[in-house]
Amino acid sequence: MCDKSFTLSFKVRMLEKLRLFLEPGIRRWRTFALHWPRLSRLVKWGGTAGLAGLFLLLMSWLIVLLTIPTVSQLQRVRTQIASDIYTSDSLLLGRYYNEYRTVVPVEEIPQHVLDALVATEDERFFQHGGIDYRSWARVLVKTILQGDDSSGGGSTISQQLAKNLFPRRDYAVFSLLVNKVREIAIARRLERAYSKKELLGFYLNTVPFPENVFGIDVAARRFFNKPPGNLLIEEGATLVGSLRATTYYNPVRFPERALERRNTVLGQMVRNGYLSQATADSLQSLPMSLNYNPVVRNEDIAPYFLAHVRKELEAILSDIRKPDGEPYDLYTDGLKVYTTLNSRMQRIAEAAAREHLSEMQNRFDEHWQGRTAPWMDVRTVERAMKQSRRYQALSEKGLSDEAIRQAFEQPDSITIFTWEGPRKVWMTPMDSLRHQLGLLQLGFIALEPYTGFVRAWIGGIDFSFFQYDHVTSRRQAGSVFKPVVYTQALRSGIDPCEQIPNELLVYHEYAKGDWAVKDWRRDDPEPHFSPDGKDEDDWIPQNADGIYGGSYSLEGALVNSVNTVSVKLIMQLGVEPVVELAENMGITSEIPPEPSIALGTAEVSLYDMAAVFATLASQGRKVRPRVIRRIETHDGQVLADFGGEPQEQVVDSVYAATMTRMLESVATVGTASRLRWRYGLYNIPLAGKTGTSQNHADGWFIGYTPKLVVGAWVGGDSPLVRFRNFEYGQGAATALPVCALFLRQVIREPGLENWKEGAFHQPPPEILRRLDCPLRIKSPEELLRDSLMADSLFRDSLRLADSLLLDMPVLESGGLEQ
Repeated sequence: MCDKSFTLSFKVRMLEKLRLFLEPGIRRWRTFALHWPRLSRLVKWGGTAGLAGLFLLLMSWLIVLLTIPTVSQLQRVRTQIASDIYTSDSLLLGRYYNEYRTVVPVEEIPQHVLDALVATEDERFFQHGGIDYRSWARVLVKTILQGDDSSGGGSTISQQLAKNLFPRRDYAVFSLLVNKVREIAIARRLERAYSKKELLGFYLNTVPFPENVFGIDVAARRFFNKPPGNLLIEEGATLVGSLRATTYYNPVRFPERALERRNTVLGQMVRNGYLSQATADSLQSLPMSLNYNPVVRNEDIAPYFLAHVRKELEAILSDIRKPDGEPYDLYTDGLKVYTTLNSRMQRIAEAAAREHLSEMQNRFDEHWQGRTAPWMDVRTVERAMKQSRRYQALSEKGLSDEAIRQAFEQPDSITIFTWEGPRKVWMTPMDSLRHQLGLLQLGFIALEPYTGFVRAWIGGIDFSFFQYDHVTSRRQAGSVFKPVVYTQALRSGIDPCEQIPNELLVYHEYAKGDWAVKDWRRDDPEPHFSPDGKDEDDWIPQNADGIYGGSYSLEGALVNSVNTVSVKLIMQLGVEPVVELAENMGITSEIPPEPSIALGTAEVSLYDMAAVFATLASQGRKVRPRVIRRIETHDGQVLADFGGEPQEQVVDSVYAATMTRMLESVATVGTASRLRWRYGLYNIPLAGKTGTSQNHADGWFIGYTPKLVVGAWVGGDSPLVRFRNFEYGQGAATALPVCALFLRQVIREPGLENWKEGAFHQPPPEILRRLDCPLRIKSPEELLRDSLMADSLFRDSLRLADSLLLDMPVLESGGLEQ
């Protein structure tokens, strides 16, 4: 009770003292208000507003301090760094970035560059703690009051770094004020988080230079083709001088302005004691000297491969977390990605593609000259128009379909692809589409068996014009699918020497999936007839050469790519086991459960088909093409390492070796034999298979040596783009030459000779004996015909000889006429 009364009396005494303290002031205010009523009201409301403003300012400062990073967080902050992509032979292939930047330690930046930066951007950098109040006063007096813009800004290097690291935000009408307060607060904390020299290095690694490159490393390599550690004083001054206005002082576009600005920076270095006057005079007399290198990465090598690598990286990185739990960002975290690509093989592949495709395009154009090409169909051209970027851009602008069509018929200056290089022509966008539709495209891949490491990749004829990747796109496989059928035949117990009749048969689908040789005595529960009376459930597979009769062994049928035998096999084996094996060997696309897949009607990618052949080349072990070998962080920590994973045995090694032996025959005496007789690939083990889809729209070849699997697809963007005859349009004429030219140069190239070494694994002796049989046995009718023809030729030759002897003059001496 006593405590409560004491507390109450204490409060009363304090209030009384406060009243006595304020009472004189209140009396004076009342007197002032009585004599000066208007002024008193102004002071009253002005004071209230001032106090409210001060309160709001203090609250804003408190909010900013609570929302910006702490000192410990700033010590862990990382600037955005581009991720580097390397080939297997250590060539920088490309970079992925939001801002084109690499980071170098401040120790690798010359001292004269740091001096130039301080002398030009922040003379009192080493005297202030992040905020230069004297600069504020200078800006207030000279810039605001006197209108002198040459006095510079009031932001310190620390404030500019804060702006680079944490871009400004939108706060409506308060944006300028709030952002300035944020930058001041962050700058003060940066000064506590880093040393002065570290701040200078941090700034030079984040600041934008001309041509939208970020950081001193990229800028030095872009404008002087050297690392920043090798920059001369005048070169460093040029780069630092450009920071004031990166476009205005671009040394490539405006060398005179850049020279003047460089000399200003050198003068500032003299003024601040970093350079002697004599040295500055000598340097200022030098002309502007650049070693401009706009391409600081090998962006002309394997652009399709680089685009595919990006997709795989994004999928891989989504499952890898940083120590703080955040996923890695390919565009900002400065990763180092080591791919499987071999730059020398890639160059060889590109040269082979150019050599063959340019010649074949000329042949193709001559082939259709004077004729209406099928891809010129109105619907095909219109479909291409609506898929074009020009159409989509005009559509996004709100133009009607009719207006867009009219725009496509208006002549314009357009750059088109030609094999002689990009050509600027005057034509309508619609005509440029017709030109593009008539171009033959290419997909090519080379990979190692067993590992699946991709060594070369071409997705099209020119990435700058055509971004669609024909390595991963899907087209009808043609006869390159047949090895899957023949592998399943071996697995099902069919003897390699079993003779299979080469018969032209009519097959009929009596119910969904129920196929059989057509039996006229068997009823079809659900017949389907076209208006002209054709039975739509009938199917008559035919051979490309139109020859029937006799029989073939498995090897003979594969060597000669006999369609009738392939269909007989799948009818005997069943469609489902073949589909299952194809999926196990590497095909990821949906395969229709139809017997026509034995002839390659399924749409598959070159990527998947290369995996199928790689499985055979790897003794039946499943192989997937692999483009990434290793991923590291910027400081060398390994995030992922691919290679050496156990492989699934999907085909018995004996069957794989048997198939390889059969495919060797294809490359020696079969449809791919021009590998030997035309391209001279005699002295290396080589197996492979050609393929041609319906109407010669797709040409394929996939083959392998003991150390390399190669595959090529050639065709148009539309299946309507094709040769008119099999001679020109078959895979042996369109796709095989690219692989042959590639292999021929690889085994000749110095340093790549080891790719020629090795031998295929041979089947057991018992299998080899079973393979020693006729590839084909003629029918009795063929034997009789051959016999009669031989007799006829013999009799004709006898008559010819008698005729020649009777016509010769004979001399009396019995000798022939001299």
